[in-house]
Amino acid sequence: MEETINSMDISALILAKNEENMIGDCLKQLDFVKEIIILDQNSRDKTIEIANKYNVEILNSSEENFSKNRNLLLSHAKSKWILYIDCDERLSKDSIEEIKTVLSNITYSAYYFPRKNIILGKWLKHGGWWPDYVPKLFLKKKLIKWQGKVHESPIVEGKYGYMKEPLTHYTARSIGSMLEKTIKWAKIEAQLSYEANQPNVNIIKIVKAVILEFSKRYIIKLGILDGTIGLIEAIFQSLHKAATLTYLWEFQNKK
Repeated sequence: MEETINSMDISALILAKNEENMIGDCLKQLDFVKEIIILDQNSRDKTIEIANKYNVEILNSSEENFSKNRNLLLSHAKSKWILYIDCDERLSKDSIEEIKTVLSNITYSAYYFPRKNIILGKWLKHGGWWPDYVPKLFLKKKLIKWQGKVHESPIVEGKYGYMKEPLTHYTARSIGSMLEKTIKWAKIEAQLSYEANQPNVNIIKIVKAVILEFSKRYIIKLGILDGTIGLIEAIFQSLHKAATLTYLWEFQNKK
């Protein structure tokens, strides 16, 4: 990416780990920003090789705490505005035009974007997956820091605005990746719950939580309207809940 006279005063910040299939298209869409900084988390594929074809700054980290990594990226950013973008997220032309409008008339300290989640190739409009607002664009001087190990959130001085144009999120691209992610994050979430002295888990709590999660996703939030993939996703969210509580049970019952 070469900086042009039309580049917006934005630092695009990206976390990456083994994203060789997504990093290229992610970087191509960012030709409107002033700088791109990637924090690589020990990728073992061609992520860095592909990223080096673009004019980007690359940092390295072995840390898995999302907040610490986002704060590290923030500390290296030089622009007035900060745009956090994931490797599997895409901005439309309309989104970019809306960003230009926001930058020309500063009203808020930060902005949430609606996000279209593409799961197994389908845009899920139900089950709690839409509009899925996520904070992405910040005035750097107003972004104090990120907090939270897994479900991280920003601390911002000032008010949030809400963008109208959505970004597209190509998440959960295979059953295998869904299982891998569920196992990984369920264990981390269980560890955090254990450290927070959550009440003891038993089989009744696990069964009840799984039934409630499935009912919420598939029936109450109308995941049933998303067809087969809506059913699969409701099952996976229930599985995640079960895995988290089962890991928590294990932590609580270690001798």
